[in-house]
Amino acid sequence: MSERPSPAEVAVVLGGSHTGMLAARALAGLADRVVVVERDALPAGPEPRKGLPQSRHVHLLWSGGVLAMEELLPGIGEALRAAGARRAPVTTDMVALSPRGWFRRWPESHHIVLAGRDLLDATVRSSVLADERIELRDGTEVLGLLGDAGAVTGVRLRGRDGHESTLEAGLVVDATGRGSAAPRWLAELGLPAPVCREVDSGLAYASRLHLAPEPARDGFPVVNVQADPRADGPGRAGVLLPIENGRWLVTLSGTRGGEPGSSDDDFERFAREELRHPVIGELLARAEPLSGVSFTRTTANRRHYYERMPSWPENFTVLGDALAAYNPVYGHGLAVGAQSALILRETVRRRGWGAAGLARRIQKAVARPVGAAWDLAIGQDVFYPGATETGPTLRDRLVAGYVDRLMHTATGNGRIARRVTDVTSLERRAEVLLSPSVLLAAAVGPLKPRLTGPPLTAEEMKNAGLS
Repeated sequence: MSERPSPAEVAVVLGGSHTGMLAARALAGLADRVVVVERDALPAGPEPRKGLPQSRHVHLLWSGGVLAMEELLPGIGEALRAAGARRAPVTTDMVALSPRGWFRRWPESHHIVLAGRDLLDATVRSSVLADERIELRDGTEVLGLLGDAGAVTGVRLRGRDGHESTLEAGLVVDATGRGSAAPRWLAELGLPAPVCREVDSGLAYASRLHLAPEPARDGFPVVNVQADPRADGPGRAGVLLPIENGRWLVTLSGTRGGEPGSSDDDFERFAREELRHPVIGELLARAEPLSGVSFTRTTANRRHYYERMPSWPENFTVLGDALAAYNPVYGHGLAVGAQSALILRETVRRRGWGAAGLARRIQKAVARPVGAAWDLAIGQDVFYPGATETGPTLRDRLVAGYVDRLMHTATGNGRIARRVTDVTSLERRAEVLLSPSVLLAAAVGPLKPRLTGPPLTAEEMKNAGLS
């Protein structure tokens, strides 16, 4: 009979959602035992759960996240497609109205995975928990950390029966999401509060599931009508995401003073009359609603700068939305979670399990993808009234002005559109947008004339009942 590993050889991951499961996979084989602690009772298949209400809204998984997932879980892309997800080329299968006009549907540069969040999580969870080195304790609440300001040594737990216990560990990863109690836990250990920045556009989300018209149930493009944050008045946006089983998941959003209603009756009207173009409303008029409207205001961008803290305890790290949560309209949270889990694995491998300063190195390393997604999100949201106490900084205005020019150029220049999607897909860093050739192209502007309407093909229009 084999001996159980010592506490120093155990990794505990708090949170059993997307980032938590990938973090557990990243640590399998580096720790002798990995324990995932999750407050919810996790379903066996792709079903909703109490602790993930955002699953009822649109999620995008950009290729930068898919590539990281494949490193951690070889074959996960194939498993997702077998479960019903779809690989959609960018920008070929996207019909998008930017603040500067309609994008053309250029040849594939990157891709996204289209699926409901419940399907995505269930497929990843099944693959991760097939690893016998990973143990799940669901229905279990985290009460706090063990240890002191110098080092975390484990966690305090309460099971579904109300019994409290402790679990010692050599590394604790907080992946509990937006509701993370890490600032309080660290304060209880005697550590100062981290610097935290919030940019809240006041965005409200309303989502509804529809059955697409039968001819449009296979291969229909993503349709995205974006807001213009520098226009007068609130920003209103909508996205139609074709997901598994011939369904369209549609999310409508609006900032302060322009929020969509939460009633079923107002959903289609908002899409048709309040967005910058009525195409989504026109498509919904020919689709069958399958659910009521789900509504949320939990959309603020919030980042904890743990990597800047003057001292950081050994054996504790924070990933995913617990570290930085983004306005979901930009679709980067899932990709950043996957990239952060991969960085976790690479850093532990490089420095060695239990190395001095390991947790701090992890925290600094994951700040790179976090910062890239943060800049993309707040670069838009900071311009909405009331998003911050002081409004956009001079740097915010300069960066936004250049990005606006790039977006204008990308509507009629395929090479620049590819450079932009290099960054939005999180496959490359924003520095690629500052190369001399890109700067020159931005100065020249688009090479093709402006499109006057959504670039749906004649067949897509016919299949959707629009012609």
